[in-house]
Amino acid sequence: MSDTPRTARRREREKRTLSQMIAIHCAGSHDVATRTERAHCGEAVCPECARLDAYAVARTERCRNMDVKTSCEECGNHCYRPDMREAVRAVMRYAGPRMLTKHPVAAIRHFLGR
Repeated sequence: MSDTPRTARRREREKRTLSQMIAIHCAGSHDVATRTERAHCGEAVCPECARLDAYAVARTERCRNMDVKTSCEECGNHCYRPDMREAVRAVMRYAGPRMLTKHPVAAIRHFLGR
């Protein structure tokens, strides 16, 4: 089953936005010397955050409800492992408010669920 063009754009935007949030969290939480990997969005991250980023990108890529869901939290099919879900929640708590200054358009789109 392939995505409609609209769903494909949404999937790519969601992967990029989440990756940007992980990069913001990493920049604020981990030493610059440890950021030797690249996130999906192209920004430098540490190996731990790179693993989280790759996991989140893979989960978004495989999401079966991308065309109808508003957010992962409201989705009936939780595809994240509990430990990864907590890690992403921590990232969002930290990076969410900072997205407005670093990536304002992505932040507004994410907030509006588009």
